[in-house]
Amino acid sequence: MAIKKLLVPLYGTPADDVAVATAALVATTWRAHMVAVYFYRATASIQALGPDIFPIGMINEMAEEAESERATVIQAAQARFAAACGAHGIAVARASRDAVGASGEFVLTTGREDEAVAKLARLADLTVLPHLNHDDDAVFADALHAALFDSGRPVLIAPPQPPAAIGTRICIAWNGTAESASGVQAVLPWLKRAQAVRVLTATGYHRRGPEAAALADYLALHEVKAEVTQFEPMEKSVGIGLLAAAQAFGADLLAMGAYSHPRWRQTILGGVTRTVLERAALPVLMSR
Repeated sequence: MAIKKLLVPLYGTPADDVAVATAALVATTWRAHMVAVYFYRATASIQALGPDIFPIGMINEMAEEAESERATVIQAAQARFAAACGAHGIAVARASRDAVGASGEFVLTTGREDEAVAKLARLADLTVLPHLNHDDDAVFADALHAALFDSGRPVLIAPPQPPAAIGTRICIAWNGTAESASGVQAVLPWLKRAQAVRVLTATGYHRRGPEAAALADYLALHEVKAEVTQFEPMEKSVGIGLLAAAQAFGADLLAMGAYSHPRWRQTILGGVTRTVLERAALPVLMSR
């Protein structure tokens, strides 16, 4: 299935620019429409504080200052988005079935970011999110969780720096689980366009399920030639070993399943998934 619609949540941080640049590259590759959604706090929430907390005059002044600051921030975010579209030759316009190339749209919304991301992502072929840092706040963590686990759609995590290419050399992290199978399904459209594909597996990483060789046979039925390579953990970490193997292949896209621990909201993501999200220097396509 071709990729025709991208969702790009924006948070007003420098990481937004890389996420938009990554999404723009995907949009031009697939001639897709990307929707950049900017979240902002409505002034009504300030006015709702009430005179029992602050004097009415102070509340009104706070609301006016917030409105002015919000307008400035929104204008800056919209300008950066338009600049990114222009740099990739993407027309800024609403989605249209008659469009012949990539297009981009800037949308404003209020409310809880995680709920909005989950709902909007359900009608997008792919959600593009910024690279995860170890100190990212709970708002971004909840949005990431919503996109991965509450949308039913794949997520592309942007690298720390804008990529030069996406999907020409693809690695698939395979351990036989349903989650890794979901990752394969999400990356399948990309595999048909790739120049080279490698399945990465490891003895300590594999769970009960089909072996990597069986995956290669399955992909062959889809006219995708994939080689299988065993990798070893590094620094006692499967995730670090996986990323090293992808780097050795010269991959510009890593596809894998997403895994959560019970205390997800406290630990963000556990094990291999979190290591990859924090340390990956290439785009990572995840699916649950």
